[in-house]
Parts: sequence; C-alpha cells; structure tokens
Amino acid sequence: MTTLLASNLPLPKIGRGKVRDIYAVGDDRVLLLTTDRISAFDVVMNETIPMKGAVLTQISAYWFNALEGVVHHHMISADTDEIIDAVPELKPHRDEILGRAMLCKRTTVFPIECVIRGYLSGSAWKEYAASGTLAGEQLPAGLVESQKLEPAIFSPATKAETGHDENITIARMREVVGDDTAYTLESMTRAVYTLGETLAREQGIIIADTKFEFGRDKDGHIILIDEVMTPDSSRFWAVDAYQPGQPQPSFDKQPLRDYLDAERRAGRWNGDAPPPPLPQSVVDATSQRYLEAFRRVTGHELRI
Repeated sequence: MTTLLASNLPLPKIGRGKVRDIYAVGDDRVLLLTTDRISAFDVVMNETIPMKGAVLTQISAYWFNALEGVVHHHMISADTDEIIDAVPELKPHRDEILGRAMLCKRTTVFPIECVIRGYLSGSAWKEYAASGTLAGEQLPAGLVESQKLEPAIFSPATKAETGHDENITIARMREVVGDDTAYTLESMTRAVYTLGETLAREQGIIIADTKFEFGRDKDGHIILIDEVMTPDSSRFWAVDAYQPGQPQPSFDKQPLRDYLDAERRAGRWNGDAPPPPLPQSVVDATSQRYLEAFRRVTGHELRI
C-alpha cells in the first residue's frame, strides 16, 4: 500500500485539515479521505507515516459499527468497493482511496470539540498541577497525575483551524450552541465514551481521554461525526502497565514527539514550521505504534 501525502480526486474539495481531505458527494454526502500526513505540536511534518490513514479510518469504522443503537453517526461505508459502487467516478482512484476513505452523511458541524477525560493527564494535568483547576473550574485537591476521574469530566473546547484548541467552560459552551444542544452533546459524549472505555478495557486498553465532534444532519438530528476514539483523537494506555502518579506510555505518535522534543532541546528546531526532517527510524516506529493501537483496540490485525 502506497503512502499518501495529499489527494486529488475528481470530486469538489470542500476542506483540507491537518490529516483529512474532504470532498463533496452530491448535496448530502461527503467523502473523508484520511491521508498519511502527521502533525505534532501543531506542525504538519513533511514525511508520511505508512498505514496511518488506513488505521485512523478503520478504527473509526470499528467504533461506528460498535455504536449502532447507542448514538446516530455519519458513516455510510468505509468499504472501498462499496464506496466505488456508490461513487463510480472514484474507480480509477481505487489504490489511492483503499482503506483510507469513508463515505458519510453531510452535516452542519458544531464549532465545539467535545472532550471527555477519564484520567488526569496531558494539558489537564498541567493546569491542575499549577492551579487545581480544569478550564478554570476547581477540581478536588490531592489528585495525582494519571489518576482516574470518577465520574469522567466533560471538558469542551473551541475548535481551532490552526494552533491549539482552547478549553472552555460548559457555561461558555451553552452560550455558543444553546442550553438544549449543550446538554445533548454532553449526554452523547458520555454515552460514546462509556461504551468505548468498556470495550477497550476488555482488549487491555485504557482510553484515558478523547474528543468527539458532532453535527446536525439535513433532518435536524444531532449525530456523531469525524473520527472516533483513534490514536490521533485519544490517549491510549495499556491496562497492565498503568501506574497512577506518573506519565503513562501511549499508543500514539509518541516516538515522533520524543524526537521533536530532542531536536528542540538541542536547538536544531524552534518549534515552528518548517519541521526538521524525520529519520526513517522515527517514521517506522510511529507507523508500528499506530498499527499496534489498531490491533490492541480491535483485537485483530489491520486488513484492507
């Protein structure tokens, strides 16, 4: 399977994120094409990570299927041949979209990242360690890094096209989307996380935190969209290695972050674009980390 840095499909392109290219399919569907681009510290690397796009697409498809009957979602199909049957103009591009494309319902996207934290880690731990708060709201005293939060904390953020998302209070979220919608988004977020955390734990994985996006479809229903509980949107830890009171090894792009951190400390990179070139060893290690995350979450090897 070839790697993909950017796509050029015979469909109207309506968006390009750090990782995904988004195409219109008629008036009510979109094609999400997950490339092998990778970003870290809000900078997109020049190199691609083999299999990354397929891993993210197929993990999301796994979760969307598992969530049937729990919440409505936007996935129509992540099967390449089914997608080509529905969108015949993609047939000459089969190799390009293989395993990495998802045909979805089109929605109006809410400008909110619905973050839920089951454990105190990352930026949440940094804020708590400094001030005892999360998004400005007080948490109980005496918590330690990576501690399990019971119940999990719903922690919305504003969506940023560039740079970091910004944590906001639930009160601010209500101002942005309205009280009823804010309640629905939090309820759906908790329902999805509860199921995902339970199923992942059975596979030996802790989903420490994750973020979801939601949109409103043409019938006015709020549905789950974008990616779901992937290594890019979540923090995965091994159940058998979990030790509160310290950072935990993650099944994500940590080899890449470690390399970039070392480059910054050595003064060879200032943290902005352009990024430094990545050694092949870092590319390979990062690819294997994504494939291992897929295997651990789903219980089988990636097959496309």
